[in-house]
Amino acid sequence: MLRCAIFADIHGKFLLPFKLVYHYQKITGETIDFILQCGDMGIFPNKNTLDKATLRHAKNSRDELGFMDDFIVKNPKIAKFLDELNIPMIGVRGNHECHDFLDALENNHANLPYFSVDVYQKVFICRTGSPFVLTNHQDSLNILGIGRIGDNKERDDKRFIQDYEKKHLKYLIKNPIDIDVLISHDDYLDSIRGYGMKEINEILNNIPIAYHFYGHTGEDFYQKIHDNQITKSIKIKELEFNRYGKLQEGCMIILEKENQAIRIKTVPLYQIIHFDKQHWKIFKKNNHLLKLQ
Repeated sequence: MLRCAIFADIHGKFLLPFKLVYHYQKITGETIDFILQCGDMGIFPNKNTLDKATLRHAKNSRDELGFMDDFIVKNPKIAKFLDELNIPMIGVRGNHECHDFLDALENNHANLPYFSVDVYQKVFICRTGSPFVLTNHQDSLNILGIGRIGDNKERDDKRFIQDYEKKHLKYLIKNPIDIDVLISHDDYLDSIRGYGMKEINEILNNIPIAYHFYGHTGEDFYQKIHDNQITKSIKIKELEFNRYGKLQEGCMIILEKENQAIRIKTVPLYQIIHFDKQHWKIFKKNNHLLKLQ
């Protein structure tokens, strides 16, 4: 069996998915092989690259700045924790990232379907339109990523899907391969709040894909069947603490693949992993309280 944990919209809280996976494994005894992430990671390498929305939200929570605080310069405690956990997180670009920073990294790794973005080499961004295979030598998962968001006005802002990425997707439609899972930041065209990327819809209309996971729209966890009647499209709830300081169900999804069968389940986070907004960076390991800062 191959098992992935899936998150969306972590907005700077880079350590949180890793910590949730660590505790999930300890509590359930289930091994997680990979973390998938549906964009809006909050990849901003320094304060001068922050966008307006992140600057605004950072006034209320320093967690928004987790990438520049913890993942640009190596912290020995974090390095030890991530090395021992040994699970990579692979995501797509959202609209709240520093795209100049990501462009430079992508151009330096032109022949790879995904590339490392952090000092620990545990966080990766996949290239739009470049399928890849994840395997644990028992089972494998064929994945396609589509980053950024759609734009009906054809603007060239880097938040929106770029022409070169559209070309990659058109090539894939003409030369389809087997894909199990599509991860994207945006929804396809029928979001109830007006979001949507037509290129995602075109992929789903032309390539049979079992599951599509996305974030971005601000909606709660939600499942629907695409018009192709094949793809189950699933909105992952943003990894945010609610007004009571708790994480809600639908923020963390477990995908399991075994002998070609794929199934998913939601994790009732606050019922089994008692993180709250004030104390989530502190955890108990070998009877010692540790703070990864």
